[in-house]
Amino acid sequence: MSTPLHFPAFDPVIFHVGPLAVRWYGLMYLIGFFAAMYLANRRADRPNSGWTRQEVSDLLFYGFLGVVVGGRIGYVLFYHFDLFLDNPLYLFRVDQGGMSFHGGLLGVIAAMAYFARKTKRTFLTIGDFVAPLVPIGLGMGRLGNFINGELWGRPTDLPWAMVFPSGGPVARHPSQLYEALLEGLVLFSILWWFSAKPRARGSISGLFLVLYGCFRSLVEFVREPDPQLGELGGFITMGQLLSLPMILGGIALITWSLKKGAKA
Repeated sequence: MSTPLHFPAFDPVIFHVGPLAVRWYGLMYLIGFFAAMYLANRRADRPNSGWTRQEVSDLLFYGFLGVVVGGRIGYVLFYHFDLFLDNPLYLFRVDQGGMSFHGGLLGVIAAMAYFARKTKRTFLTIGDFVAPLVPIGLGMGRLGNFINGELWGRPTDLPWAMVFPSGGPVARHPSQLYEALLEGLVLFSILWWFSAKPRARGSISGLFLVLYGCFRSLVEFVREPDPQLGELGGFITMGQLLSLPMILGGIALITWSLKKGAKA
């Protein structure tokens, strides 16, 4: 049996500015946001792209609000509804952390719907433009989870198993790194390649939903379930349950888009 790795002694705080703490977790999301803006501007600058840099800036601003508001509301409702019932003000206790991807996705969908109406574009046109930009932020966020030493995996004796300070003396899967690889690098590479050429409208959005849902569900098998929820029914985690509609919806969207055949 190999000796497990030990979690590096990361300080989640980079530096302080007075009472304000600048954290690696926040920096990771900031990097993801600016990377998305850079890539979106590259696409907008192409001849006949139909997009301007100002529109890109507005869209990402609304999307950022959707991620933050939806992510927080989703986390509270999906994972800590009991605390919300006891104290509704818990929703605003952002100092205690807690963001949900699936809640953030719903927030982004609402933001895209508003932007589509404002700019008189179709919702799926905007979804296909946004989908390849999202994985970078997802991957950076998972690296932030790793630096924070949170959301670790189940116990294992694999050679790369790691002992996390908050996970007890047991060696565990570094599931944050699995997610950073799959939800970040792999998902981005596939979507960026697939969206490089005109595709049937909705197919890029559908592919994002299917792949993210599958990747997230796979990692959930080795990720420690949330202690307050455990495995629902003894066999499925909340992350897998929330990903299932994404997979089914993505398949339906791809099927519909291929039948319609309209180019994005």
